[in-house]
Amino acid sequence: MPHIKLEDGVPGILGPMKFSPKTAEPLNALANALLLADEGLSRGERELIGAYVSSQNDCFFCQTIHGAVASAYYDDEDWSFMQSVKTNYRESTLSDKMKALLTIAGSVQKGGKYVTEAQILAAKEAGADDRDIHDTVLIAAAFCMFNRYVDGLATTAPTNPAIYRSRAENIVKKGYSGDSPYEPYE
Repeated sequence: MPHIKLEDGVPGILGPMKFSPKTAEPLNALANALLLADEGLSRGERELIGAYVSSQNDCFFCQTIHGAVASAYYDDEDWSFMQSVKTNYRESTLSDKMKALLTIAGSVQKGGKYVTEAQILAAKEAGADDRDIHDTVLIAAAFCMFNRYVDGLATTAPTNPAIYRSRAENIVKKGYSGDSPYEPYE
């Protein structure tokens, strides 16, 4: 049960955003800027970073919705690729560059000062440029905030994967502030 009165049927980050539209607008703008950028990292890679950090933070709603969006970009219909990334990305089929960037994202999840020069060098040696590293750190940091917002208010989250798949399709088409973002989940 949420710690504050949120509208029934509006789970995860959507509940607090509907509760506070004034803060929802810049949070949606930030999500769009981080995840829908068309330079450097692909949209799928950006979602992968968000889903991975959310899994490390044990935020069920965020790891599931962003995992579903990443899966949509990667044509991962059964979510097995996403699951392999969350459980052991080093052994997944990801590129060496993405493995190095997820190492950095995992360090950011623990705390910014956990990122090391060796990790940065490894990412650059694997093909990452300064923009990739910058965006990885910022996405990871923002997801720590989003995860804490969702879990700090004890929001609800549906368990039916079909709901997340449907939402993922909408996000891929319309972004994070698309039409009817607060339509109740069924």
